[in-house]
Amino acid sequence: MDSIIFDLDGTLWDPIESVLEAWNKAITKNSKGAEGLTRTNLEGTMGLQMKEIGEKLFPGLREEDREQLLKELSRHEIPHLRNHGGSLYEHVDAVVEELSKKYKLFIVSNCQDGYIEAFYDYHGLDKYFTDFENPGRTGLSKGENIRLIIERNNLRKPVYVGDTEVDQKAAKEAGIPFVYASYGFGKTDSYEYLIESFDELLNIFQTK
Repeated sequence: MDSIIFDLDGTLWDPIESVLEAWNKAITKNSKGAEGLTRTNLEGTMGLQMKEIGEKLFPGLREEDREQLLKELSRHEIPHLRNHGGSLYEHVDAVVEELSKKYKLFIVSNCQDGYIEAFYDYHGLDKYFTDFENPGRTGLSKGENIRLIIERNNLRKPVYVGDTEVDQKAAKEAGIPFVYASYGFGKTDSYEYLIESFDELLNIFQTK
């Protein structure tokens, strides 16, 4: 293995409390009938693209109203995350620093444009990552974005680390091994490696 591509939500951090605060403020200002959200609501959308999230969370809204609300949620969310961050999983900063000494590191997430940058800005981890991608920039699926990262950076033996079945299927679509982060938000029974905490990556990847 020469490189590691990471999912973000449920793998590197838990952003839910911060996102909830931003989204519920925006929803309160919305006059289209959307109701406030709970942590359980958001946990059930992890790994989905924004359009799919909107369909799941706000099925009673007309499509044009839902699209407008999603734009408003994103407009509030990115600055909030940039200023308040999320909760990094334990040991993420130290482990990422150690892994970066031997492997090229990347992020591919099903998020909107600006989301990964907000993660970088607050937590200061961008110095350890070579490149990133998301459907907000490309309009592609997660599997396609993984392939794009592989091609763009001439990777030979990458793996993908994620926490949901969406992540597993994306890794399979891209033709690379999947490391299942079982501490995250999702479930899957198909993987090449399993970790129960982020620092267990050091048991899979040799850094010395």
